[in-house]
Amino acid sequence: MGTGSQQTALKDDIFYWLALYFTPGVGAVLFARLLKRFKTPRAVFQASEAELAEVPRLPLKAIAAVTRFDRAEMAEKELQDIQDRGIRLITLDDPGYPPRLKEIHDPPPLLWVDGEIKPEDQVAVSIVGSRGATDYGRETAHRLAGELAASGVCVISGMALGIDSAAHLGALAAGGRTLAVLGCGVDIVYPRPNRDLLKKLPHQGAVISELPLGTQPEPGFFPVRNRIISGLSLGVVVVEAGERSGSLITARMAVEQNREVFAVPGRVASQKSRGTHTLLKQGAKLVETAQDILEEIIPQIAGRPDWKKNRASAARAGAADETIPEPTGDHGRIWQALGDEPMHVDKLGRQVNLSPPHLAPLLLELELQGLIRQLPGMRYIRA
Repeated sequence: MGTGSQQTALKDDIFYWLALYFTPGVGAVLFARLLKRFKTPRAVFQASEAELAEVPRLPLKAIAAVTRFDRAEMAEKELQDIQDRGIRLITLDDPGYPPRLKEIHDPPPLLWVDGEIKPEDQVAVSIVGSRGATDYGRETAHRLAGELAASGVCVISGMALGIDSAAHLGALAAGGRTLAVLGCGVDIVYPRPNRDLLKKLPHQGAVISELPLGTQPEPGFFPVRNRIISGLSLGVVVVEAGERSGSLITARMAVEQNREVFAVPGRVASQKSRGTHTLLKQGAKLVETAQDILEEIIPQIAGRPDWKKNRASAARAGAADETIPEPTGDHGRIWQALGDEPMHVDKLGRQVNLSPPHLAPLLLELELQGLIRQLPGMRYIRA
């Protein structure tokens, strides 16, 4: 078969995956059940009502929706949008689908990916925690992520403000890889302050979602996406979490998926650490440095050549970072304006005479170089 014919066949195949994905009443579990019986989405739509009725626990409304096959237009539009935006769609039977994620009870049948998921990203640890993190929490997440990335471990998180953002930035600053799992479409900028981080991240990892392009964030999407964060990982590290934090949902899912669970201790009286202290009482491993995490996961990864490749890449990136000169130009003016006392971004902008749209990407670049640090409340200090 020629290249053109192969591409057409692939497009047709993905079309049926999308059509089944958009079929009402067919969630991740039913999707997997249909695939087990009929092997391909195309074969599902070719099946008779009687054949569909033979699938265990397949509701009548789902059978009716499959036989109607009225989501073709939605599938075509999504396929076109994916191609126009350069987004990759990974199906459950794609060789590039993350093997560890495929093992969970309800793996997403489709993954929308901006960037690239590499084989070495199987050596991964998630870092999650409070959106309203303390300075201590953000600094700890940033440090742990940097140490893990420098050791060749891919850092996974959810792109939320607070702990998640600090973890992504820590991995990027160390020259490592990081994956962000969203509760919206990969083309949606959410949360808004992470606009520049979302642009940067695909160059050293990937932005991932199980939701179609254009899907806006809704509260119900985030607990569901947490199973992907834990499912991609060897273990989950909770840095800060209140008693009702969504991070505890991720930790619970990690236990159900037979992943390691780690927790960082905080101040005894801190409400932000009530959840992490509960995890420690329940048997989570206490974490002070990345070495505490590596001790648990190294037996699972020691023989993997991709881990050695990750460590070598991170070491080269770290060596390059050591030679970064003092910043000049606008970067230098920002760096010189900052000191040990936190400065709000508005005051900083006035001091260096830069508008917010010009200042934001420069701040991100300096943070990725490890030269400055963002604190809660849009304040910055020298690192």
